[in-house]
Amino acid sequence: MNTPMKQQPKHKTWNQIRPLFKNGMSLMVGGFGGVGNPPTLIRTILEEQIEDISVICNDAGFPDIGIGQLVSEKKVASLYTSHIGSNPNAGRQMTEGTLDVHFFPQGTLAEKIRAGGVGLGGVFVDVGVGNEFVEKDKQTVVINEKTYLVEPSLTADVSIVYAKKADSFGNLIYDTSARNTNPLVAMAGNITIAEVEEIVPLGELDPEEVVTSGVFVDHIVVSEGVDWSWAWEKK
Repeated sequence: MNTPMKQQPKHKTWNQIRPLFKNGMSLMVGGFGGVGNPPTLIRTILEEQIEDISVICNDAGFPDIGIGQLVSEKKVASLYTSHIGSNPNAGRQMTEGTLDVHFFPQGTLAEKIRAGGVGLGGVFVDVGVGNEFVEKDKQTVVINEKTYLVEPSLTADVSIVYAKKADSFGNLIYDTSARNTNPLVAMAGNITIAEVEEIVPLGELDPEEVVTSGVFVDHIVVSEGVDWSWAWEKK
């Protein structure tokens, strides 16, 4: 008779998480303008002096907020994003040639991440068709007499996300606007680490509130809290 495999504990200590971050890794980060960026995971990457990172994130954050800290500390070699306007350090590095920035419309970027998470090779989009700059080096297809650009899907070595609650299996609930790109990013990492405010026992989460299934989450760590001041709090 087959016995069910025992579930491996997903709740990890910070020391267990640290070795998962490597120089030269690709890193996908949930969040929007710092909201929903996992603060303690980002601080851990900084403390470990990880560099030459290829980052996939909605934006470049602010200089001292969220993923923007990695950019400001020049730990990021390439950035796949929808905009960098809130972080002048990103713009400066791009102009100097030390940061390789790949821009995508926000919806296209989200779809590329979603496609990676569900195992698709890419998506067809019509945004940018006919624009020489956007079309450069991209494959096109014609479907029902309409031309589309082929946008390959995106995945990463490690995805890091921020959630309000998790149970011990890794099912996640997000808090209000932190439910931005986090659910998509959680699906698209070879390893997904969720930084959460609270871990509750199995059965305590309302299934109707669960956004990310625990099948996508490999490790859970308890957050030490946001360690920056938000842009709107600064005088």
